[in-house]
Amino acid sequence: MPHRKPKPAGRLFAIGDVHGCPDEVGAILKAIAAVEGDTVIFVGDYVDRGPSARDVIEVALDAEKGGAEFVFLKGNHEDMMMSFLGLPGSYGESFLFNGGVATLESYGVGEANLENAAQLMPAKHIDFLNRLAVSYYSPPYLFVHAGIMPLRQLEEQQVEDMLWIRQEFIFNPHKLDATVVFGHTPMRGVMIDLPYKLGIDTGLVYGGKLTCVELNEGALYQVDRNSRHVKSKKIALR
Repeated sequence: MPHRKPKPAGRLFAIGDVHGCPDEVGAILKAIAAVEGDTVIFVGDYVDRGPSARDVIEVALDAEKGGAEFVFLKGNHEDMMMSFLGLPGSYGESFLFNGGVATLESYGVGEANLENAAQLMPAKHIDFLNRLAVSYYSPPYLFVHAGIMPLRQLEEQQVEDMLWIRQEFIFNPHKLDATVVFGHTPMRGVMIDLPYKLGIDTGLVYGGKLTCVELNEGALYQVDRNSRHVKSKKIALR
């Protein structure tokens, strides 16, 4: 079952896939200026492909020191990384081929010391990976990294699908009484398919944008790759 919380009293934000781009996520966090009572949910994929996964995790850890509540979900890239490091996860053998080399380089880990990678990472970063949640439920929204199996009820969902599913979820309605907010599959713009789903991976690391959506009033915050200028606008979520 996902971590469940009543609808927050403050603002509710969701941030898409970061993939090792710390400057852009820092700009988004500064723009939204979350305060006590607000909840900010990241849908996973902090690491791989971008210039500094290490710095992204540092930004995440620093954000937690403020008054807002931060929820960090696990992406398939964190799951691969954890498996590679000998932690609970899957498909560690695919980590290096899916952007993991850039992640390890940000920690000063190269080909000569791959076997000791976990020991060369800060303990607080290992702790961050270990405490990532798979899903988060704040009615009427369910937050996951990749999506859900459309024909299954909430309690029947599998971790594998929530981390990896693509077309079967994206192209079909589902049975849940919730709007699924997800990343994982990069798109040119935010995918709005209400009441079923809201896709917020807008391909930052591929030259696209990092997207943050505020779900109470309906506001969209976006920053382009290699920029710190955040643009915001209203977005219809009802």
